Amino acid sequence: MTHKEFHFNHHSTKFYGQYWQATSTVALVILVHGMGEHSSRYATSVIPKFTENNISVITYDQFGHGKTEGKRGHNPNYKAVLDCVKVIADKAKTIFGKIPTFLYGHSMGGNVVINFILTRKHNFIGAIATSPFLKLAFQPPSWKLSIGSVLQKIAPTITMGNELDPSAISRDTIEVQKYIDDPLVHDKISANYSLTFIKKGIWAIENASKLNTPLLIVHGTGDKLISHKASEEFVKNANDKATIKLFENGYHELHNDICKKEMLETVLNWTTFQLKNQPKQ
Repeated sequence: MTHKEFHFNHHSTKFYGQYWQATSTVALVILVHGMGEHSSRYATSVIPKFTENNISVITYDQFGHGKTEGKRGHNPNYKAVLDCVKVIADKAKTIFGKIPTFLYGHSMGGNVVINFILTRKHNFIGAIATSPFLKLAFQPPSWKLSIGSVLQKIAPTITMGNELDPSAISRDTIEVQKYIDDPLVHDKISANYSLTFIKKGIWAIENASKLNTPLLIVHGTGDKLISHKASEEFVKNANDKATIKLFENGYHELHNDICKKEMLETVLNWTTFQLKNQPKQ
């Protein structure tokens, strides 16, 4: 297995990317991380599970996150966020060539993944969304939503704290402490991430019937940050292309939760099934 870092420019921003190339690659996963975190947080759980099974992974730090330049917690607009997936997919082709490729997104990244496959032309053979940000599991203060709406119009780059409780990401206290101690993790968020993503999550649920790409959603019923009911609603509205696996009492980051072994096996088994059942060219 080989690990390499790279940089690319998109929307006047210098992005940080990295990939892990499996010894005998049979497929590729493009991974899109969640709010306030960064791509390297997947290097000890999700990524090894794939690479050990000959599936390479390429990922990047989104606008306002990790080692990518720019103001923390802000993006220029939703289109630029989705466009970045296309940029990284093109980059992947130059590295790995034509190969079966999956799109994988967690939380905010799940919102990106779902909206991308609903609205863009692509060649992904499947997509995975873990705890996708379709609806919040709580109701934000109305005053904060009102202020955010005003700021988005007159000062869109202003950020506020996302009020995320670190203890809600996992039932594993060691993983929670790692999150707290990570210098690249932040709690900043602008309206372009909060309000826009809330709207795009609702749009995805209402337009789920347009789905024509195999999609696996995994979500914990104990998620206090993102609604697992919204994930169920999406799958109910979608056609038979969407599948959901719920983990009883699972917290937000299932890949870092006490059920991570079962969760990662679920994802790998689904991915392997999709690979074996690709339509004949």
